[in-house]
Amino acid sequence: MSLTTRPTAAEGTLPPVPAERAEGTHAPAAAPSVVSAPPPRRARSRAVRLREALRRPASLLVTGATKSAAIAALLLLWEAAPRLGLVDRTFLPPFSEVAVAWWALAADGQLADNTYASLVRSFSGFGLALAVAVPLGLLIGWYRPVADLLNPLLEVFRNTAALALLPVFVLLLGIGETSKISIVVYACAWPILLNTISAVRHVDPTLLKLARSMDLSAPRLFQKVILPSAVPMIFTGIRLAGAVSILVLVAAEMIGAKAGLGYLINASQYNFAIPQMYAGIITISAIGVTVNQLLVVLERRLSSWRVSAGD
Repeated sequence: MSLTTRPTAAEGTLPPVPAERAEGTHAPAAAPSVVSAPPPRRARSRAVRLREALRRPASLLVTGATKSAAIAALLLLWEAAPRLGLVDRTFLPPFSEVAVAWWALAADGQLADNTYASLVRSFSGFGLALAVAVPLGLLIGWYRPVADLLNPLLEVFRNTAALALLPVFVLLLGIGETSKISIVVYACAWPILLNTISAVRHVDPTLLKLARSMDLSAPRLFQKVILPSAVPMIFTGIRLAGAVSILVLVAAEMIGAKAGLGYLINASQYNFAIPQMYAGIITISAIGVTVNQLLVVLERRLSSWRVSAGD
C-alpha cells in the first residue's frame, strides 16, 4: 500500500501562482513617459518677432542716449557756466535765455522768413554745383587728355578760398541774389568735383578688365561699373559741399543782404541782441546736421547693393 504525502506549508510549500501568470500572461509594462510636442513653427516665429519688436525700441533708446550724451553735456555746461560766473553772461547768456529768444523769433515769423531766404540761396547754389561738378568730374577722371588740359587750371582755383573771392563776386555781380548764389556754387563745386575725379580714378581695375572682356559699350561701362563704384566717394564730396553751402552763404549774407540767417546774426550783433545772435547760430547748426543726415540716408539707398565686410 503506497503512501502519498502532501507537502505542507511547514515543509516549504511554494506560494500559489497568481492567476495571470498561471494563464501565461505577462505583467503590464510601465506606461511610457509623456513627451511634450514641440510648439508649432508659427508660434515660435511669432514669439521671436515679439522679442525683436520689444528689443528694437530699447536698442534705439540706448543708441540715441549715447549719441546725444555729448550734446547734452555741452548744453548743461553752457547753462551752468554763465550762472556760476565762469564767463560773462552778457556775451554768453545761458542756454535757457537763448532758447527763449529762439522761440520768440520763431513765434513772430522772423526766424522762418530768414531761414527760408537762406535755404533758397543755399539749395540753388548747391544744386547748380552738383549739376556741373559731377559730370565734369566724371569726364576729367575718365578721359586723360581732358585731365591733362584742365589740371593746371583746377590747381589754381581750388587753392583759392571762396571767401577771398567774395568781394570780386560782389563787384562783378552786385549785392543781390546772383552774387550770393554764385559764391555758393563756387564753394560747393570743388569738394564734389575733386571727390568725383578721385572716385573714377580709383575704380577697381579688376572690375574694369572684367567689364571690357564682356565687350560692354562705354555707356554701359559707366552705368554698370563706374557709377556704382564711385557713388560712396562722390557722396563724401556732396556731404562736404552741403556743409560748405551753409557756411559760405552765411558769410555772404553779412554783406548787403536784407534777409537770411547771416543777416539775422549780423543785425543781432550790431543791435547787441546777443541771445538772438546765438539763436541764429543754433539754427544754422541744426540745418547743417539735418542736411547731412538726409544725404547719408540718400547715400545708403543708392549704395544699398554694397555688402559690408561683416555680412
